[in-house]
Amino acid sequence: MSLNTNTWNRLRYTLYLPVYDLIADRIFRKYRKRSVELLNAKPGDAILLLGAGTGLDLPYLKGYTNLTAIDITPGMIAKLQERAEKLHIPVNARVMNGQQLDFADNSFDAIVAHLILAVIPDPVACIKEVERVLKPGGTVMVFDKFLPDGQQPTIVRRFFNQIAGTLFSDINRSIGAIVSHTSLTIELNEPATLNGTFRLVRLRKPEL
Repeated sequence: MSLNTNTWNRLRYTLYLPVYDLIADRIFRKYRKRSVELLNAKPGDAILLLGAGTGLDLPYLKGYTNLTAIDITPGMIAKLQERAEKLHIPVNARVMNGQQLDFADNSFDAIVAHLILAVIPDPVACIKEVERVLKPGGTVMVFDKFLPDGQQPTIVRRFFNQIAGTLFSDINRSIGAIVSHTSLTIELNEPATLNGTFRLVRLRKPEL
């Protein structure tokens, strides 16, 4: 049984802190940049960075003036705040559970969700919260690893997912299945690294 809980995630990402940037930045840097470009946000838009980690997305958000960043791990938020100060980027950074967002309905014009939907214990609860706090017509950029929609994981993949899900992230989640629990629509789904195992997905909330 996977240990994927909020408590375990907070602990393991605290342990990963010394090496997190070395791994998560070098491998994914250009995809973070591409994702922010695809968000098509305006400089003054209210933008939420969900599961923001140490703030590796911040270099691509220079010029944006209304940023909020959350993560469940206090150590991650501390490093994010340090990075924001060095980059002179104003950010409202808070420790928060992505499955229970402490924001009012329709609070944000856009949301960045990088490497979170395959990690968080309950991605459906998370995406429902994303839908709730996103303004009508707002966009979400997701960058993460997903199974192709409609594909079932093999027995071998299910076995290895018990290890991956505990140490790193779930490797058997489907973005289509997750989003199907909301009114959000997938308007872009393009392959990123590892032969398309990682995807860049833009979601939109319908206008009222």
